[in-house]
Amino acid sequence: MQELDGLLGAGRLAAGVQFGVFHGVGYDTARFLRTPQGECVARLNRSGRRWALLPRATATGAGVRADPVRILGLDPGSQVTGFGVLDWSDGDARYVASGSIRTSGAEFPPRLRQIYEGVQALMREYAPREIAIERVFMHRNADSALKLGQARGAALCAVFGDDPAVYEYAPREVKLAVVGTGGAQKEQVQLMVRTLLRLQGELGADAADAIGIALCHAYSRDAQRAVRLGAAAGPRP
Repeated sequence: MQELDGLLGAGRLAAGVQFGVFHGVGYDTARFLRTPQGECVARLNRSGRRWALLPRATATGAGVRADPVRILGLDPGSQVTGFGVLDWSDGDARYVASGSIRTSGAEFPPRLRQIYEGVQALMREYAPREIAIERVFMHRNADSALKLGQARGAALCAVFGDDPAVYEYAPREVKLAVVGTGGAQKEQVQLMVRTLLRLQGELGADAADAIGIALCHAYSRDAQRAVRLGAAAGPRP
């Protein structure tokens, strides 16, 4: 893969992996310490060409700088629910944490409770303002689709107590935003997430998917904000 220019500026990353338990839920996180320089995030479009979200002017300049927002990306699953936390401000993605909530037990209802309590613990610890979650997709196995839908419902119910804004994205949308093609493989998503955020150390597939969902939402919200500002400014003379 060709090297990407214009990536997030960062020093060398010191990676550490922490393992813990929240309310009996298997819950592992990976934290990557770094010092971002506030540059822009490079992306790939459908043709594979590089482009980037340009950093906006600060409040003292010609434009108005947007307030930073913390985003929690969720990739629900009945056995493993990936999560990724990012701080996003004016095209600058700052990695906060990622990992997975691993359920256990033969009975399905207790596993749904573990997902619910695990996501609640994330809400308390990181206090995200916006949630990005993968939209339910058609599955060949009806039983697997039902379990996935219930796991997704348990994760969503856990966030509503803090009243964040919730957004949904189809898997193809996420892959297109992060990799540049809607048919990308999981390994490609992992590689691009690590490259875009300059992460070192272990990054599981479920965590990478969740970070990808958060990045997809970040790109989308900036594009929507640009459209709103353009509409408010009106046509050029």
